[in-house]
Amino acid sequence: MEVADVLEWHGVSTPLRRPVMVMALTGWFDIAGVATSALRFLTEANDAELIATIDPDPFYDFTQVRPEARFDDDGEREIVWPTNDVVAIRFPNAVRDVVILNGVEPHTAWRTYVQSVIACYLRLGCEAMVTVGAALDAVPHTRAPIVVGSSFDPDLARGLGLSKPSYQGMTGVVGVLQTECEKEDLPAVSLRVGVPYYLDYSQHPQSAAALLQHLGHVLGVPTGVADLNEEIERWRGLHDEAMRSDPDLAGRVRALEIGYDQMTEAAIPSADDLAEQFQKFLDDQP
Repeated sequence: MEVADVLEWHGVSTPLRRPVMVMALTGWFDIAGVATSALRFLTEANDAELIATIDPDPFYDFTQVRPEARFDDDGEREIVWPTNDVVAIRFPNAVRDVVILNGVEPHTAWRTYVQSVIACYLRLGCEAMVTVGAALDAVPHTRAPIVVGSSFDPDLARGLGLSKPSYQGMTGVVGVLQTECEKEDLPAVSLRVGVPYYLDYSQHPQSAAALLQHLGHVLGVPTGVADLNEEIERWRGLHDEAMRSDPDLAGRVRALEIGYDQMTEAAIPSADDLAEQFQKFLDDQP
């Protein structure tokens, strides 16, 4: 199976300006759907142009990720398959445009899937790849979620104050993609936001907002994250109520708050510093 067999190219209406590709996939690297919901919010809040589509048929076991039967606006029955659409968002007042792939982690043919993503990256002339995800973490829901990052590129890691990936063990498609970017000398960054481990995978829009805010600073584009405030407050109230009704949970949250507050902010690069260093790194590329 070749990339040309699974990648349907729709084309670009006008050339993109210094694009960066951002990707999130449901599954292994997306606890509570935080990363994919963040990119979905960004896409729906802007005029997104469909550029390419990855055919779902070769990549999924449809007994695990089932298509849905729906009726369209005309009352006609249709089948909605898992989507992996590549879209472009133009930001006229920013220095760059953004290419987004917000999809579903495939079950099979990972190498072909990853090569399809890289084919889009190269064809659109992207300057860097940024994968975003979410993981369970020992952080309280009463504090701002922490976003951390890593990069295989030593210059990029050094400039942004990021770590080099050191994880060994089972991985997901995002891990495969990051490794393939390293092999092909494509600048790539992985951003991950922490989700309180005790929330039992319930929604946590505050983590999605933290990821968007961080992403917006690094890329230098507006994300409209303030529009999530109402949803953040609603879920914060639900989580507070659960804590009040469970003394054991309340004790754990207090312990997490103490640990969080003792952390030194100096150890975490500011979003503005990250943005400045990221722009400098891209400007220095041939």
